[in-house]
Amino acid sequence: MRYFRLILGALAMLFVALLFAGITMRIALHGGEVAVPSFSGLSIAEASDAALSKHLDLKIDNKFYSTVVPAGRIISQAPAAGSRVRKKWQVRVTVSLGPQQVSIPDVVGQPQRDAAMNIRRMQLDLGAIAHIGAPGDPDIVLSQTPPPNAGVDRPQVSLLLSETSDATTNSFVLPSFVGMTYSAANHAAQALGIRLFYIADTPPPPPQPAAPPTPTPPTPTQPGVPGTPPDATVAPARPAPPSGPVTSQKPESGHRANKGDTVRITFGHPSTS
Repeated sequence: MRYFRLILGALAMLFVALLFAGITMRIALHGGEVAVPSFSGLSIAEASDAALSKHLDLKIDNKFYSTVVPAGRIISQAPAAGSRVRKKWQVRVTVSLGPQQVSIPDVVGQPQRDAAMNIRRMQLDLGAIAHIGAPGDPDIVLSQTPPPNAGVDRPQVSLLLSETSDATTNSFVLPSFVGMTYSAANHAAQALGIRLFYIADTPPPPPQPAAPPTPTPPTPTQPGVPGTPPDATVAPARPAPPSGPVTSQKPESGHRANKGDTVRITFGHPSTS
């Protein structure tokens, strides 16, 4: 019996020792943990100070363009804010380069190969390429997104190319003319076999006071038409093409159209310097 009590006491002491060891280890582990702060929107200097105060290691993992977060500010982080990690843990962050403004070249009417070379020459990426049935040579750029000379945040240009149309149908999907100049839109419309009817969305110039008529000597007249020379015809003045970009169109892009259809396009105010 005495021997049994000695064994039982030894086991109890061993259990207590293991329990205290576990508690001590847990306290040591959790005592070395910290909550990851939020670095979103902070500058690199501010984030470094916040990481140092928490005994964390800050590492810049990526840099991306952003239209929302100013340049030099942090966009995202890993681990997320609020996560508990050990001290000296590495937190990776992504820093904003700010918005990237680039000038888009006009490649409408160019073959695909030439357009791609001009796009890459401007250090831009070639985006999505779509084809649509159109008369004329295949692989000619009919339209582009974004439009020429536009400032964009993503250096990528998508192209709509012509392809040999099916002779059994005259239907096709109408592209977008928004953002194009009149010459570019008219070129794309002619390639598709459709007509453009434009409306200038610019206010007409204020009326000028009429000058007093200048008397002129009488000229031979036609019978019954006083003051009109023989064989004289008055031709209406042809309005000049608008200089502003296309702001809207009807039907809109994506609708089905047929060769010979008319698309109404509206032009905005021309840019002034």
